Amino acid sequence: MRIQLAYTTPAVSPARATQLRPEIESFHVEYCAVLDANDIERWPDFFSADATYRITSRENASLDMPVGLVYCEGRDMIVDRALAVAHSQMFAPRHMLHVLGIPRVLEEDGATIRAQTPFILMQTLIEGPSTIHLCGVYHDVFVRQEDRLLIARREVVYDTQILDTALAYPV
Repeated sequence: MRIQLAYTTPAVSPARATQLRPEIESFHVEYCAVLDANDIERWPDFFSADATYRITSRENASLDMPVGLVYCEGRDMIVDRALAVAHSQMFAPRHMLHVLGIPRVLEEDGATIRAQTPFILMQTLIEGPSTIHLCGVYHDVFVRQEDRLLIARREVVYDTQILDTALAYPV
């Protein structure tokens, strides 16, 4: 489960990366639109049946520690998490806004694409200012099923060691 945090040379040509990047960006546009609209119950639709989803610190990722703040193995666990968040929100009302950087395509192997995408997750409390809720990098493995990409593995690696207590929300 080791995530490469240091720079590595992509295994795809710049031309191929340029061809794949719009497909990954389109995926992210819809993924973030669902989360930013607080339509959490649709969030699992972006994952393959055997997907894994983990949110962990940069420190844990660099030490190859499996501990994560959130860990879901299989789409059923992702569905459970989505339903729990959607139906038991125990935190103040807020709006979330994902701001993404440019995806970096690292590897393509058949129907599988490995990529990294930096993100900033903004949070606006209904009665408060907008703040940076979390920032880091998505380390993704996508699979192509029919005509769309799905997440086979998403490792959300965040940079800070001090977290907001409301990180129940999907990133």
